[in-house]
Amino acid sequence: MTRPKFQAPTGMHDIIFTEQGYFKKIYNIVENIANFYRFEKIDTPILEETELFSKGIGLSTDIVQKQMYGLRTKGGDSLTLRPEGTAPIVRAFIEKGMFNLPQPVKLWYSGPFFRYERPQAGRYRQFHQFGFEVLGERNPIIDAQIIQIFFQILKSLKLKNLIIEVNSIGDSQCRPYYKKLLTSYFRSRESSLCANCRRRLRENPLRILDCKEEKCQPIKAQAPQLIDHLCKECHWHFKEVLEFLDELEIPYQLNPYLVRGLDYYTKTVFEIFEDTEEGRKQGALVGGGRYDALVKLLGRKDVPACGGSAGIERIVNLMKGKKIRLRSFPKPKIFLAQIGNLAKRKSLKIIEEFRKAKIEVAESFGRDSLRAQLNRANRIGVKFTLILGQKEALEGTIMVRNMKTGSQKIVKLDKIVKVMKKG
Repeated sequence: MTRPKFQAPTGMHDIIFTEQGYFKKIYNIVENIANFYRFEKIDTPILEETELFSKGIGLSTDIVQKQMYGLRTKGGDSLTLRPEGTAPIVRAFIEKGMFNLPQPVKLWYSGPFFRYERPQAGRYRQFHQFGFEVLGERNPIIDAQIIQIFFQILKSLKLKNLIIEVNSIGDSQCRPYYKKLLTSYFRSRESSLCANCRRRLRENPLRILDCKEEKCQPIKAQAPQLIDHLCKECHWHFKEVLEFLDELEIPYQLNPYLVRGLDYYTKTVFEIFEDTEEGRKQGALVGGGRYDALVKLLGRKDVPACGGSAGIERIVNLMKGKKIRLRSFPKPKIFLAQIGNLAKRKSLKIIEEFRKAKIEVAESFGRDSLRAQLNRANRIGVKFTLILGQKEALEGTIMVRNMKTGSQKIVKLDKIVKVMKKG
């Protein structure tokens, strides 16, 4: 078979009608839960200033160094297709003066994001996420509630065997000392690390803990654990988060090497997986954590915050392997058959009247043969077929055929909606 001349760019994909039902189901559940927990919707631009991400996410991260789609405008501005959602939310929080609103400010979002990386299972260069962010609250109960919200969404989507991995990566008080320990440990084993991790050792040794390369796993497994070196405040905060999760009876496991791939995180970090072969192959469905220093870093006073995001394509891939019922179009009980140009012209108005009355109607405008249209009505399984020919169109009437009994009657055209409501 000859390949078409034009195809979707590598790593990007069309979401056609066979997949739209999955996306709609996810969006409906997310919006319902967002409304219940009183999160307000926010949409940020797809393009942002490049510095927002290089400064907010961190210059040494893989996202900034390798994965961002950047461009320079005719006016010389450096812009980037957003690779993640938190930094734009914080930018909007500052720019719109949301720190003057009653705190905390609770926001949710959904939409496309972009990262240049090798396409594989669950990874695309254009992908879709939804996320929840809470700004202006330091209490660890918020960390637990964010985790709870994502966990409940995944459960509502009929995903099972969910595992939440949690860790604390400390803050500016305790992390510098831990970084020194980590640097010393990895430096003595540098020759056994992959090329990327040797670079990370010079730039940010915490990133080594996020490495997925096979050869780095045994070395990583023996590294000092940050959880053993938390300051008093971070230790208390993490203890409280875990107690809240215990109270909620949410299954979690500690992963002392979970750091996430973004520099803005502080204290709690988490990821949620489906603990199946397919789920582990795809990677985390949800990731997030606390980012208490990001608002200040991007130019405003100290505002604590916590949030997370979920990959919609990854969730859809898992849903496809399960027998999950999707909402379909309501089955029409009426088929409108039309014969001749005058009948077709009148049919458009008739169908609009049925739409206003919330009555589902099927039709086949491209076919003139009554037999072909009746065959289609049979295949659809409608209860009634309305037949509008030249004679009926001139007289202002329409024929109603009961498809089960074969009986027919003539009805005034201006009464047909009322008659069908009763029928």
